[in-house]
Amino acid sequence: MDKTTKIYIAGHRGMVGSAVWRALKALGYTNLIGKSSKEVNLRNQSEVNAFFETEHPEVVVDAAAKVGGILANNENPYPFLMENLQIQNNLIDAAHNYNVEKFMFLGSSCIYPKFAAQPLKEEYLLTDSLEPTNEWYAIAKIAGVKACEAIRKQYNKDFVSLMPTNLYGPNDNFDLKSSHVLPAMIRKFHEAKRDNAPVELWGSGTPMREFLHVDDMAKAVVYALEHKMPDNLYNVGTGVDVTIKELAETIQDIVGHEGAIVWDSSKPDGTPRKLMDVSKLKKEGWQAEIDLKSGIASTYQWFIENQDSFKGKKF
Repeated sequence: MDKTTKIYIAGHRGMVGSAVWRALKALGYTNLIGKSSKEVNLRNQSEVNAFFETEHPEVVVDAAAKVGGILANNENPYPFLMENLQIQNNLIDAAHNYNVEKFMFLGSSCIYPKFAAQPLKEEYLLTDSLEPTNEWYAIAKIAGVKACEAIRKQYNKDFVSLMPTNLYGPNDNFDLKSSHVLPAMIRKFHEAKRDNAPVELWGSGTPMREFLHVDDMAKAVVYALEHKMPDNLYNVGTGVDVTIKELAETIQDIVGHEGAIVWDSSKPDGTPRKLMDVSKLKKEGWQAEIDLKSGIASTYQWFIENQDSFKGKKF
């Protein structure tokens, strides 16, 4: 790519898409395209095709998806499956039909089996059953990975899939009904500090999770865009995990909450452990830089500064 390459970022207003936009802009890329859902409904194939016919992007980053935590996935299995299939299928097919030079499909570590050996390697895909609480989203993302792999195999096109671990950072969703664990904890501890109250958290606190700052994810996307990647699927993470209890105590310390933490063991824990093997991408020359504590601290600062405007604000 050069700095004038026409790059379409689908989902450019979301946490990941906006981070990719910032990263590319900071490097001097000048021809970035983003469309809101009102301008182009990505679930509508004819609208997506019309957009590609008009704009002819040279590179596409698919950061558009219907996302949410355990509760949202559990309660809305059909839209998490169908809407994600519609979005990615329309984008992948249009990119193929309109001769996009490079396509970057972004997924999730939930594509891997629930009880896969740790750390998770790319070759573990489709070797066992999924985590039931988010299998609908996972199945959609697996289909996207395989569609990109099929295009790469049959047509020798530069379609690459990046599977990040749990992401967090600026523009995250802090709505307690639909957010992921880290932003939900930030909001819970913040409100509990304000109200001088204890914090109730789901599960036992024993599952282990890996967290990647979204700015690191954006740098991984840019790296994969700027380099010829020899394979179709890469994990993106830090290669380091913590227990949910350790995460809670870290956030509690950063927020300054001094009350009790109450664990509701009647609620599900989800997958016992999800640690990514990131050696494949590291071998290609990229690795994460932002440590968890400083990443959470900067995210909490962003949360405080943007309380009146961010997605999911329901104070």
